[in-house]
Amino acid sequence: MRYFLHLSYDGSAFCGWQIQPNAPSVQACLEEVLSRLLNRPVAVTGAGRTDTGVHAVNYVAHFDTDGSLPFEASDFIYKLNAMLPHGVVILSVSPVADDLHARFSATRREYTYFIHRQKDPFVRNYSWLCGYPELDFDAMNAACQYLLGTHDFSCFEKTGGDNKTSICTVFEARWQPYTPSHIQIMSPAEGETPRGDSVSLRSTPAPPTVSCVPSELVSGGPLPLPSSGGGQAPRGVSPSADYWYFRIAADRFLRNMVRATVGSLIEVGRGKHDPEWIGELIATGTRGDAGESVPGHALFLNKVSY
Repeated sequence: MRYFLHLSYDGSAFCGWQIQPNAPSVQACLEEVLSRLLNRPVAVTGAGRTDTGVHAVNYVAHFDTDGSLPFEASDFIYKLNAMLPHGVVILSVSPVADDLHARFSATRREYTYFIHRQKDPFVRNYSWLCGYPELDFDAMNAACQYLLGTHDFSCFEKTGGDNKTSICTVFEARWQPYTPSHIQIMSPAEGETPRGDSVSLRSTPAPPTVSCVPSELVSGGPLPLPSSGGGQAPRGVSPSADYWYFRIAADRFLRNMVRATVGSLIEVGRGKHDPEWIGELIATGTRGDAGESVPGHALFLNKVSY
């Protein structure tokens, strides 16, 4: 009998999802705990690989058993979470059809990459401090339009992969400002005057609230998207806002594809290339022509659809 696990993990302590020799992985951790709990060897298959340090929210994996679970689902989840390290949490377990595959049956995957533009100790573990003084997010969103559709994305692919094709279909790609939870909670409300004995977290007003992080990711719901279309930020949001995320959804992703894509879009935002450069990269470019990969600690795999 096949079961789907929905889980979330902090990738900071792992070399990624996939088992690797002499390095801790989420897959190996899950297999060890499941094997102990079920008292037999258990193989776990995930929805896809994540790189070292990359996180996942609402990740999907499956495992097979000879019959039903020896515990009620709630007890099974409780026991798994008690045995797993703090960086991994099981959200649900459910029986599925034997031919439903966590990886090959997935039709859509979404990744989110977070950046912040001023020093902030409260987001640094899950967001990249992008210190370039000027970034043109309108140009970056214009460049995102060249990612949409079905293309060969080998220009953003790390070499050495075992995939048979580099063709992917991208459904969505855009940049969006947001306001982190700690600023929403502890900054004065609009129109409110701080008390004289209070300490402000910032010297300038926070940008208008767009979303919390990571609450929307944990809930599994989509983060709000701009209402104005055409790659523009929502009305009233300054393009110099300090916190941004990049959301991309596709049927599949190549090794290092999201991080290389973000690095290339940052080059457009810095004015080193026009937005059309992204289209030229996809058409004729190689990995050496694209931008550098951004750090993995700010990347989340946040949704898998079937």
